[in-house]
Parts: sequence; C-alpha cells; structure tokens
Amino acid sequence: MSTTLAETSADATAAFEDRLMKATLGWFDLMAVHLGSQLGWYAALSDSGGLTADELAARTRTDPRYAREWMEQQAASGFLLAEEGDDAASEDSALETDAATRRFRLAPGVAEVLLDRSSLSYLEPLARMGAAAGAQIDALLEAYRTGGGVSWEQLGRHAREAQADMNRPWFAQLPSVFGGIDRLDAALRRPDARIADVGAGGGWSSIALAQAYPNLRVVGFDIDEASVEMARRNAIDAGVDDRVQFLLCDAALVAEHGPFDAVFAFECLHDMPHPVEVLAAARAAVGDGGLVVVMDEATEERFTANAGELERLLYGFSLFVCLPDGLSHRPSAGTGTVMRPSTLREYAREAGWSDIRVLVPEFGLWRFYEIV
Repeated sequence: MSTTLAETSADATAAFEDRLMKATLGWFDLMAVHLGSQLGWYAALSDSGGLTADELAARTRTDPRYAREWMEQQAASGFLLAEEGDDAASEDSALETDAATRRFRLAPGVAEVLLDRSSLSYLEPLARMGAAAGAQIDALLEAYRTGGGVSWEQLGRHAREAQADMNRPWFAQLPSVFGGIDRLDAALRRPDARIADVGAGGGWSSIALAQAYPNLRVVGFDIDEASVEMARRNAIDAGVDDRVQFLLCDAALVAEHGPFDAVFAFECLHDMPHPVEVLAAARAAVGDGGLVVVMDEATEERFTANAGELERLLYGFSLFVCLPDGLSHRPSAGTGTVMRPSTLREYAREAGWSDIRVLVPEFGLWRFYEIV
C-alpha cells in the first residue's frame, strides 16, 4: 500500500472512530436526560436557584449518591452549571472542593427544551422514545431475525406518551395552518361539520381542531387501547368531550362511521399495516367533495447516501419504532417512517384516488398532502 493510501485509510479510521465516540456520548446524554426527566430532577432544579445533590435528593425523594453522580455528569456535558460551595478549597490546596457543597443549576436553554411542553422546541420526548425502544432490544433483535414486529403495546407507556407529547405543541398549530387553506378552513367551519381523525393517538390533533372550530365534531380512531383511553382523558380535561369522541377501531373501518366532511391522518399512515385500505375507506367516508388530508414525514424525494440530519432521524425512528410496529400486524405493507411522496402516491392510486397534492411542504418534521 502506498503512503498516500495508508494515510487516507488511517484518516478514515480516525474520523469514524471519532464519530462513533461522539455517538456514544450522545447516547449517554440522552439516557441521562431520561433519568433526570423521570425522576423530576430537571423540574426541581428549574424551581430553584441552584441545589446541592443532597438538596435535590431530598426534594425529589431520590438517592443522594445517584443524584450527585447525575449532576456531575450533566455539568460535564454542559446541561447544568456547577457553582462551588462556601467550603471550597483555596487555590493553594491540593484538596478538591467538597462535593456535598457544590451547587448546580440549569444551563441556559435547557428548561424550554426539556420542561416546556407547550414549546415547539420541546424535545424531552426523544429521550423517552429512545429509552422505550432500548428496553425492547431483545424483541427488536428477534423481529429483525424472523420478520416479526414490536407493537406500540410492547413499546409501552414511555413510547406512547412520548409520541403524544412530542406532537402536542405542533398539533396546537394546526388551526393556524388550516386557516390559511381556504377550502379546508371552510369545510371545518360548516355548521354541522364532522371529521375523522384516524390514528389519533393521544388525541391532541382532534382536541386542537375542536377548540379552534366551536361547531366541529370529531371522531378519533386508534387501535391501541391505552392511547384511546389517554385521548378520552385529554378530551375531558380540555372540555371538548361533548364534541370529540375516540373509538377503539381500525382506521380501515372509518367509512362505517361516516359520512365525514374530511378525514385526517396525522403522522400515522406510515405506521399502518394496510395504508391502501385506509385510504380507500377514507375515500368512501367523505364521498364527493370531501377532503382527505395526510400529514406525514417531510422526507426527501428519493434515497441518497450521506443524507441530512432529518433523513437520518427518520431512519432512526423507522429502525426502532415505526417499521417494527407496522410489521407487528400481518399482512403489512411494511412502510416505515421514511414514506416518500412517490410511495404515498402509489398507495393513493391503488386506493382509487388520482394523485396527491402538497398543501404545506414543511411543518416541523412533516408536510401536508391532500389526496385527490
């Protein structure tokens, strides 16, 4: 091997080694976020001007030794700021500051990203989702070997609630988005307007639309029983349960509960094992003049290697959550998170539609399509 080739190979090895080390550090940070969130440590720190490990443990009824290790890790990663206590050693002393007197507080920006559930910057659910998927690694390995799946029910509470909480601040923006689309806004404002929200999950999309359109009636559909129960509780808490109902029902049966002025599928069609049947049922449910709108991931038009961060994020969700969930039901289209426009167009045509039309090209991680 020439010197040049050897140097190139060594550089490539070092670069990939560095990348994998950074990924490992990122995983540790993400799982530490999950610990801090679930134990109430971030919330306690947010409510104070700074805490020692003993104070944090006392406020949250947790163990002080674990609290100290977590706080030091968080400060080492820049999530917390460390302030030396009153008993700090002098510069001439070789002794380290007593860990018991060291106080910690949240670094700037952390509170909104990890605690503010109404913010579009709220990303704490990513840690919950990662933890939920990691807990099912043996089941995922078995699915990858056999072609089976791992359902939402198996992924459990953390995944279910993370999905709902991640989408909630974005779904709160739906009325402003739809208000700028005349046909859609007019359909939702009809005196007796009635819409279907398939794959409703925690129900926040249904609730946001019902709150914005006082005459609107919404029927949400989901096949995950715990999600339906959560959505019903959320609707009661929001005061819209008189106009919003949630059914434990396959989205492919939406036409049996129609007719509807519009059918929506918010960030769920790629998870469904039979998307063609769902789109065909939506077509039957709205009849002539009704609207069918799909909000799904804002993927690139086609696959490319060395893709951008969004594409990589979507593939990550697909590997550990969406594709295994989709394949947990048989038969299944096995779509996965990265449902490109060409795939949706194919599904729509198989379901009897003519085409798809992009209504909103970019909305956070997603885009809106009208099925036409």
